[in-house]
Amino acid sequence: MEIVLSGIRPTGNLHLGNYFGAVKNFVKMQHENNAFFFIADYHSLTTHPTPNDLHGNVKQVLAEYLACGLNPDVATIYVQSDLPEIAELYLLLNMNSYLGELERTTSFKDKVRTQPNNVNAGLLTYPVLMAADILIHRAKKVPVGKDQEQNLEMARKFAKRFNNLYNVQYFDEPTPFNFGEELIKIPGLDGSGKMGKSEGNGIYLIDDDKTIRSKVMKAKTDAGPTIPNQKMPEEIVNLFTIANIVSEKDTVNVFRNKYNDCTIRYGDFKKQLAEDIIKFTSPIRERVLEIHANEQYLKKVVKLGAEKARVSASKTIKEVREIIGFKSF
Repeated sequence: MEIVLSGIRPTGNLHLGNYFGAVKNFVKMQHENNAFFFIADYHSLTTHPTPNDLHGNVKQVLAEYLACGLNPDVATIYVQSDLPEIAELYLLLNMNSYLGELERTTSFKDKVRTQPNNVNAGLLTYPVLMAADILIHRAKKVPVGKDQEQNLEMARKFAKRFNNLYNVQYFDEPTPFNFGEELIKIPGLDGSGKMGKSEGNGIYLIDDDKTIRSKVMKAKTDAGPTIPNQKMPEEIVNLFTIANIVSEKDTVNVFRNKYNDCTIRYGDFKKQLAEDIIKFTSPIRERVLEIHANEQYLKKVVKLGAEKARVSASKTIKEVREIIGFKSF
């Protein structure tokens, strides 16, 4: 099986969009590939260099992904900072990464624009650290979103450059991983596009019943249909999109028919949708809380993950050092 690697940033709770987008596919992917998942705590410092509770963030995101189905006995799940080999490969790759090419990356230019008072070296060399994450395990495939495609291309460039500089064929050039099916796009509750952390329009897997009911009841709607079978505005389409995923088919059909004959009451629709979301998320939330409280289990997971990850990481660093010319006296 091919080595497939994916990073998880510890910067917030998972919402329904995350779950039906990447997470469900990660769970499937781990059974079909030699899968590595790491919590990117080094990466998180590029935008949050002084986090209030970095360890707490790592613990929370680890508990949530485990609750969603990532299996430490099947996949390799580890914390980025537990592998010093990553930092060493990052340093070595930096020696052959050039200022001009790093300054031209879209992600760096975007961050310079959005956080002009925190343009640190970590932001500049973000693609190099990402390359180190991938190349340390000689990964062949990497699931990436549109915003990371250029950084994956940079990883390919650094792999090829290393091979050329040292006249070896050591690193493979990683390619994007294709889940083989269209990712489900979950819309936000504000009538806009996808559900997102920064937009504040999401239902989080850790939200309690009261919070979910409050969020759904505040979801944007229009004045209601006035003509039978009229086209739904985007905000109503969004609510039905969520209902199609969490509600029974018959329930969705009832409210769709009510919309089409102009008898729908959005308050009733939202109440039903909220209860269906609660029914769907409650088992996950309970599992998250259970795992989060089990310090011994979490410690076991990250210890096992680090041990498994260091098998390939230590081998790569040993061989890279030999290729470059580092030798012991």
